[in-house]
Amino acid sequence: MGLLNNIKDAFNKAEFTVAPNKKLKTISADFLKAFDLQLAFYKGQKLADPEMTLAALNSRTSKEVNTNADGLKIKGSMKVGDAEKLFDQNFGVTVQIKDKEGRGCVPNSITIGQAARGEYK
Repeated sequence: MGLLNNIKDAFNKAEFTVAPNKKLKTISADFLKAFDLQLAFYKGQKLADPEMTLAALNSRTSKEVNTNADGLKIKGSMKVGDAEKLFDQNFGVTVQIKDKEGRGCVPNSITIGQAARGEYK
């Protein structure tokens, strides 16, 4: 079933796009709808204010980021760690992909689709 699920993830029309002008709570809600997983944004060691936009959070970081970048696209076939790195590279923010309840982080080595199906427990 694993191979079939991986193929489904690659061709799944669910694609998650991130725009820098969206509020963090909206991005998180959209991610939950798309993948049935939580997305947590961090500023340093603390959770970021969900009312901030991605661009506003960027203005508080010392990293050089491209807040005018086209929307970041994430698919279920991507590894969790790769998706988290894309947020850092494109927007200079730290994110963690967590289980549906937001209790724990999912392993970076599995795909988002596998995480959504709970294949790491």
